[in-house]
Amino acid sequence: MKAGFLIIAHGSRDPGWVRLVDEAVRQVNWAAITRNVRLSEAMADAERREEAGNSSFEVPFEVSFLEIVEGRFIQDGIDRLEAQGVTDLFVIPFFVSSGSTHVDEIAYALGAKEAPDAPTDLPPFRVDANVHFGQPMDGDPDLLANIIVDKARALSVHAEREEILIVAHGSDLPLFRARWEEGLRRVAAYVAERGGFAAAGYALLLPDQVREKARLWKESTALAPIVMPLFLSPGYFTGHVIPERLQGAAYRYDGNALLPHPLIPRWIERQAAALLKLNNM
Repeated sequence: MKAGFLIIAHGSRDPGWVRLVDEAVRQVNWAAITRNVRLSEAMADAERREEAGNSSFEVPFEVSFLEIVEGRFIQDGIDRLEAQGVTDLFVIPFFVSSGSTHVDEIAYALGAKEAPDAPTDLPPFRVDANVHFGQPMDGDPDLLANIIVDKARALSVHAEREEILIVAHGSDLPLFRARWEEGLRRVAAYVAERGGFAAAGYALLLPDQVREKARLWKESTALAPIVMPLFLSPGYFTGHVIPERLQGAAYRYDGNALLPHPLIPRWIERQAAALLKLNNM
């Protein structure tokens, strides 16, 4: 058995978006994962040789994108890992929510589930390795909330009097919207608790729940709420859509997305270790 990791993100035409994803993965301590999780006798032997200074050991990994980033599509990543002899492919979906239809269709196209939960045009990938599929970021709501709290503190004046509004993409499909909201409820609860804020809630862009929040704020005399976008990297939604939906309301917002943040490489490490342990590697 030879393990390899495939980290999959959406992709963007903005090279800066791609660089933020790549930089987060570069900061992952793969050696720490392999020290804590025994993959196989061969890996254990390789680690012992590394400790003795006789050789080096690296976990094969690739960062791939669902679309747009030429030469780095998901099939490219699979092919490169299998060319290195990878027999067990551990997939980390670098998305914020299990409510993303992209997460669902990627799992299906990789053979990790028998059928997608929504229609998809994504054809099955060519893959010979055994596929082990992980969870997006809302599967670790505690860590995700800590990132949001850190970002919100830069805008906070009196936390005990402030409301945090987490704005996320969402979905018009009821099943996927329910998944978005389930994850966001957990994250918001952690944000209020960890940050000491008066309250924390969420609003989706699909369906549009943000305009109603803006209307209610106009009628309130409380401190202007802090709006935190739940997007991996800055882009069209953080820079244009969210401010447009909140037009005319009083709020605090800097447009900063989740990346960069030092906890995101730690999330990848936790996800990788959990996948290995779950599969008794």
